[in-house]
Parts: sequence; structure tokens; C-alpha cells
Amino acid sequence: MRDLIFKEPEPDIGASNGIADDIMLAWRQIRKPLVLPFLQIALILCGSMSVMLFLERVYMAIVILSVKLLRKKRYTKYKLDAVRRELEATKNYPMVLVQIPMYNEKEVYKLSISAVCGMHWPSDKLVVQVLDDSTDPVTRDLVELECQRWASKGVNIKYENRHNRNGYKAGALREGLSKSYVRDCQFVVIFDADFQPEPDYLMRTIPYLLSNDDLALVQARWRFVNADECLLTRLQEMSLDYHFGVEQEVGSSTCSFFGFNGTAGVWRIQALHDAGGWKDRTTVEDMDLAVRASLRGWKFVFIGDLSVKNELPSTFKAYRYQQHRWSCGPANLFRKMFKEIANCERVSIWKKFHVLYAFFFVRKIVAHFVTFFFYCVVIPACVLVQDIPLPKFVAVYIPATITILNAISTPRSIHLLIFWILFENVMSMHRAKATIIGLLEANRVNEWVVTDKLGSALKQKANTTKSKTKKRPQIGDRIHLLEIFMGSFLLYCAIYDYTFGHDHFYIYLFLQASAFFIAGFGYVGTFVPS
Repeated sequence: MRDLIFKEPEPDIGASNGIADDIMLAWRQIRKPLVLPFLQIALILCGSMSVMLFLERVYMAIVILSVKLLRKKRYTKYKLDAVRRELEATKNYPMVLVQIPMYNEKEVYKLSISAVCGMHWPSDKLVVQVLDDSTDPVTRDLVELECQRWASKGVNIKYENRHNRNGYKAGALREGLSKSYVRDCQFVVIFDADFQPEPDYLMRTIPYLLSNDDLALVQARWRFVNADECLLTRLQEMSLDYHFGVEQEVGSSTCSFFGFNGTAGVWRIQALHDAGGWKDRTTVEDMDLAVRASLRGWKFVFIGDLSVKNELPSTFKAYRYQQHRWSCGPANLFRKMFKEIANCERVSIWKKFHVLYAFFFVRKIVAHFVTFFFYCVVIPACVLVQDIPLPKFVAVYIPATITILNAISTPRSIHLLIFWILFENVMSMHRAKATIIGLLEANRVNEWVVTDKLGSALKQKANTTKSKTKKRPQIGDRIHLLEIFMGSFLLYCAIYDYTFGHDHFYIYLFLQASAFFIAGFGYVGTFVPS
């Protein structure tokens, strides 16, 4: 029965039965001279990139395993008890500036302000700077009133509002550092509007910088207050746990370099100025600063046992915008700084290799390309053509190993592994597109859309009753055409492989097509009507 439905008709020389026959004739004419060579080259390139990604993942797994077995994470090597005792005895605390950049953060502005103002540090040695770029006058007034409320309690808090958004977050941070009351500050701490540090945050970070003059940055990891809100947030948690638990830890332990996460970190202001300060040439001003400081010889340390609570984006729209910025920015920065990094004489060849090859090329470019083009385009295309054998080592075993190494970082979500794989492949389409935009400096290269925060942790219970009467979204608000197109392509490949194939790739293709359709029709994450 399947042969009757899908079997290609034999060509009838001298006759034409319409458009279908013309398409089949054109396909036969271009198949061997064009399609097959192109697919063979694509398969070789994607296979090579898969091996590169595989080796990088295995290397990081070996490093992190060694660190754990030896129980010698880099931050544990510092002897800080003496520094803390001296601070408490002499009361010679350094002047610390805390910056909280925000933009129309009506739902979460109180979270970071109250948490920062509650940190344990002498009030005369702490300056809290709220950098509010809000364009909504109501939000602006609310944030200013909150600052005044804490100022009345004796907190040295400054409310700064710009009349423009030049440079976005980098511009706000740069202008904040130029204020006269910042001159006496030795260190600057940055928290985004949804971040809530614990009261002992400064006592657990500043001593690192006091006892090591060559240390520029102390970075804490993130802890997600709304990880259990929906499947989207659980899957994000799996990816970010690997980033912090492995990538940041490996960078800190081997090269004393990793990308600054833009928040929950403490900078030595001297190092920040030495690196050239904040620049807004890309949408990853935090990574830009970290690379420049590293090239000046400064070192970083990641504290894996210190976490700061924050919120994950729970809407698919917000997550897509965030991933565009996080993928486009590094690729664009790689383009801008390649020569500067390669020609730098102040750092070792090994460190330059680590930054250019491992940090940028493999993790920020190859990872996105191979995930989308290989697993969502080349493999399905090879299924259709069938004249090019797919080596199982590259198509099955390597991605399986990479997936397992990623999933180990979040053991509580191991049962969601299949969903994570399928969703990461869906998102790889947007990440690959954003990476190409960044490399080519095409349209949207400097697009900055602030990730929406919903204050989910505080409002989840309150919204339970409201959700029952919430207005149902219109179907047009949910539709994502790119995902639907990719889902249709993969579904066709799955049906074709089920009919003519022999390697059972249709199982994966059916599942991946379903994931694209689920995302394409907007059934991912929570939904907030426009």
C-alpha cells in the first residue's frame, strides 16, 4: 500500500502530465550535478563541527571531573577567613558602589532595590545607584518613590534617570560611574532589576578582591526562583546550569577567564577603567568588557557556591528576544575583536587560543550552526536524497554524548532530557540566524529588547484566581511562521523516511517536527496577551 502511494512514477518520454512531471524532471536534472555534491560538502562541514563541539565538551567534562574529585575549585584556594576577621576588627571597609540598571521594570523593581538595601555592609561605605532608563512615567515615579523610601531609612541610595537610552545598559552604567560621588568607590557591583542578592553577598565576594590585587572580577552563579513555573523555564534551567556549573567553572579554573554574565558580579573599578570602561558597540557589553580586561592581564574568579536569585523569562516571545541578543552579540564581538585578541602580546598563546577557539568559535558559533544546520537541515535532506550515507557515529553517538554531558548538570530534570533536546533544536534556528546576523553585521545586529520580567515568584499565587477569567489570546498572537515552516519540512522528511528509509530516522524527525509545530502555534511557556 505504501509503495502505491509514494512510489515515484516512471518518466514517460515525450509526454507531460502537468506541473508535477515538470518538477520531477527538473529535480532529476539538478540532483546529481548540484544537490548531491552540495549535501556531501555540507555533511563533511557539519560532521567536522560536531567533532569540534564533542571534543570541547569532553575536555570540559574532564576538567570539571578533576576539579570535583580533587575538591580544589579555584575559589576554594583563597584563604579569606583572615581577611574577613581583619575587616571586622579594623572596620576598614572599602567603599562599594552597587548599580541597578532598569528599564520599565514595573513588576520587579522592588525586588532588587529591597534586596540590595538589605545587604550587610556599613551604610557609610555603601552607595546604591538605581539607573532608571524607564520611558513610562508611572514606572519612573514608582521607582523614585521606592528610592526615597529607602533613603528615609538611612540608606545612601541615588536615583539616576536619563533623558535618553543612548548605549542602552552600557550607556547607563558608564554614565553612572561618571558621577562625582563614585570617585571614592573601589568596587562596583551590578544587579539587574530581578536579581535578589542575599544579605551576606558582599562579605562573600569583596574579600577575594581585597586579598588579590590582580583579580578584576568575582562572579556568582544564578539561582532561578521560577524554574518550576512551566516547561520552558525548566528547560532553560538545564541549559544555564551547564553554563554556570561547567563552562564558567572550567574557565575560572584553567585560564582565569570567562564571560561576565552582566549581573551578580563585582568589578574592581581600577580594572574596569584600565580595560577601557563600558562600550556599547555590541549588545553584549558585559562580554566585551570581560575580554578587554582579560587581554590587559586581569584575572577572574567564579564562585560556584554563591548564588543570586533571579527570574527566568517565562514567555516564548521574551525568550526568543533574549536568545537573539545572546547569540548575535558574541558573534559580532568575535568579528570586531578577532585581530585584537590574536595580536595581543600581554597574554599567553594558550589563553588567546582558549578565548578565540573555545570561548568564541566553538561555543558561540559552531554550537549554534551544527545544532540547526546539521540536525534540522542536513540530516533531513540526506534522508530525502538517500544516496549519501549518514555515519551513525556523527549523526547519533556524538550528539547523544554531548546531550548526556549537558544534562548531568541538572539531575532533577533528567526525565525532561528528550524535551530539552527537541526544544534546543527549535531554538537553534533563531540562534543560528542571530549568529549569522552578528558575523555579517546585518540588520538587527544592535537590536536591544529588554527581557520582560513578570515577577512570577511573588505573583504566582495571586494570579491563580485571575487566570481563570483571563482573556483568551487571539490565534494571530501565537503563530510563528518560521517554526511552522520548519515543522512542515521535517514532517515531510519523516513521512518519506518512514516509507523509503531503513535507518529509522523518522522517529527523530516526527518528534522534532512536533516540537517545531508546538512552538509555531505558541504552546510554549506562559502567554501574556499583547
